[in-house]
Amino acid sequence: MQLTFCPLFSGSSGNCAYVEAGNTRILIDAGISGKAVTEALAQIDVLPETIQGILITHEHSDHVKAAGILSRKYRIPIYANEPTWNAMARQIGDVWPGQRRIFDSGEDFFIGNLSISSFQIPHDAAEPVGYRVFAGGHSVSTATDMGYLTRDVLKRISGSDIVLLESNHDPDMLLQNPRYSQTLKKRILGRFGHLSNEMCAEGILKLYETGVRHIVLGHLSAENNTPELALETSVRAACDKGILIGQELFIDMAWRDRVGGLYTVE
Repeated sequence: MQLTFCPLFSGSSGNCAYVEAGNTRILIDAGISGKAVTEALAQIDVLPETIQGILITHEHSDHVKAAGILSRKYRIPIYANEPTWNAMARQIGDVWPGQRRIFDSGEDFFIGNLSISSFQIPHDAAEPVGYRVFAGGHSVSTATDMGYLTRDVLKRISGSDIVLLESNHDPDMLLQNPRYSQTLKKRILGRFGHLSNEMCAEGILKLYETGVRHIVLGHLSAENNTPELALETSVRAACDKGILIGQELFIDMAWRDRVGGLYTVE
């Protein structure tokens, strides 16, 4: 079965990804305005009323901003673990009981043609998770908002056809940023913060050893990173190991302010 993936938005100002297999369509997060999500879906010829579920990774606003709006307007079920539901309740507003779906982190569940596996990630939220979505013999994983790449996360996403992996910041840019407090810098650099470009590059090498051949860099900071720097860091690390970029390994970018690539595996 063909599996389609598209990062609609990915960055510190909002996150939303689209996954499709057969007649099943879902979103992973909805952290930008409802209008922006709808317009992004239109760019890939998808009607919002055909979405069958919104999977929430954690309760931060750049991941849930439009979830309640979309659910109410288009009757889309929202999937999250119970601690996340409790933490995001005020932000997303009322959700009809029939659209409120709760799962236990680590368990697998189904939405139409998609089998979905959740896994916990190290981030400063109630109970944050990443997702691996399966269709037939293929899968795509999203792993962002992590202070570090744990052994469990690595195991959970090993061998995926496509991985959306966080490359959030350049440590030097972050440390020299006068607009960020020391407390905020410490949070981002901590074990429950975000992956730096260098940590992302190290993760890519580990994932390559498991059979992952396509990485999409995501959740870049608007102030403490650039797409060019993030890409150069990961490409250089792979080349230093003798990996041929564009032949043995593909590394692309998910954009903060526009729809990313439309990827299909079959």
